[in-house]
Amino acid sequence: MFKSTLQAFSLALGMALITPALAAGNAEMPKEVKAETRTEVGTSVPQGAGKSGEDVSGQVSINSATAQELAATLNGVGLKKAESIVSYRDKYGPFSQVDQLTEVPGIGKALVERNLTRIKL
Repeated sequence: MFKSTLQAFSLALGMALITPALAAGNAEMPKEVKAETRTEVGTSVPQGAGKSGEDVSGQVSINSATAQELAATLNGVGLKKAESIVSYRDKYGPFSQVDQLTEVPGIGKALVERNLTRIKL
């Protein structure tokens, strides 16, 4: 009983989010809805998760991600800085600490701190 009530509430809430956009003539679903893939009631997984350097939590591995994955995941890191990270890693080996990113030209302490929740080794 509780599960079916919860499902009904979730469906009603979802419809409340989608209906105003459709009523306004916007046939496209809101980005909040498109950004997730439902797996079961109450859980969701971001689309594109599970790539080689990126995991389900939205973190990216600075030791295995491609430049494109780094640029897509890290705030303030474009393709050029991401390529610098990969070049540094290729030249000096894998990072043993996240703070080592500051040794990469163009990557400062503030940039690393801003992305701490997005970075894993």
